[in-house]
Amino acid sequence: MIGQGGSPYRTATTAAGVDHVRLSYHYLDTGDFDGYASLLDEHVRVQRPDMTLGDGRAEVVRTHARLAGPPARHQIFKVIADGDGIAVTGRYVTSGAKAVDFVDVFTLTEYGMLLGYRRFYYLAPS
Repeated sequence: MIGQGGSPYRTATTAAGVDHVRLSYHYLDTGDFDGYASLLDEHVRVQRPDMTLGDGRAEVVRTHARLAGPPARHQIFKVIADGDGIAVTGRYVTSGAKAVDFVDVFTLTEYGMLLGYRRFYYLAPS
């Protein structure tokens, strides 16, 4: 099914996954939670320090609906992809112009759907 080391199917799946990751930020920033849900595997799992563990599509969408949407937005700096993994660096800007840099590490299904991600925020150690 999925070959090792960059077979055409793997490359196409990774490329679709990159598109889905980019779209996920757009949907969250615009408050399109139906669009966001369409990118998620039904068994998606999300770990972030600013929310409870999200387990399953419905729960992840509900939790993100409380955190995301205008005027908050993601500024993406870099997307790095390999196989079923994608890392994104960027800045999350909330109302009041508060901003924090982040890294999201995504895992894809074999079809390029978002199976999960883990967010890390850049904060100076105390």
